[in-house]
Amino acid sequence: MEFTGKIVVVTGSGQGIGNCIARTFAEKKATVVIAEIDEEAGLELEAALKEEGLAALFIPTDVGSEDSVKQMVARVIECYGRIDVLVNNAGISTHMDQNTLFTRSIEDFERVMRINVTGAYMCSKYCGAHMNEGSSIINMTSTRALMSEPHTEPYSASKGALLALTHSLASSLGPKVRVNAISPGWIDVSQWKKKSERKFVALTEKDHAQHLVGRVGVPEDIAYATLYLASDEASFITGSHFVIDGGMTRKMIYAE
Repeated sequence: MEFTGKIVVVTGSGQGIGNCIARTFAEKKATVVIAEIDEEAGLELEAALKEEGLAALFIPTDVGSEDSVKQMVARVIECYGRIDVLVNNAGISTHMDQNTLFTRSIEDFERVMRINVTGAYMCSKYCGAHMNEGSSIINMTSTRALMSEPHTEPYSASKGALLALTHSLASSLGPKVRVNAISPGWIDVSQWKKKSERKFVALTEKDHAQHLVGRVGVPEDIAYATLYLASDEASFITGSHFVIDGGMTRKMIYAE
């Protein structure tokens, strides 16, 4: 998989899966644009990659703001003249806010949709205008698009919408640009946080046993799949959806 000289934009790439994706493309000699709202995280990754002799540019970006997305794309085009790969990874959730269907505000629901869905749409719209034959967009969805826990409506709805957006974009942008989606399952991102938030998380045998492959996922599992979908080797794949969850959504688990 050859990415030398390719211009790769990864949104939300300061931390977590996006951080690993950006690093993995950079290690494959791509020039990586870190489109990230968290300045501390974005600058930290940019500096780390440059220290290793890799090509990276941090551009502060709020994917929920059309003006911010436009400014990010304009800067990329000013610097590099084109975009070869876009990874729509930026996203937020309401998993930890303790609200329910009945207590969560409509504004909170709409904010999740704005970042996760409208943000991906705007990035695809403005980046797509500068993508040439053979370019690729990868949308980062979630197994939450396919299964749910109680009171996760905003996140689940947004990730389900991204699946529909994926095949719609593939239709609109094809055959020049391919568009695919990846749905990660349980991925341990504890070691891929910015330094000020990095901490060790002790996973249990029970955690690992929920997966057919016998372990919780790591960000590299998603990054390598993203590389493949963006590569020329995947030139016949578009409008498709890949669940990468170690078989968790296929394993039947009975209550104890």
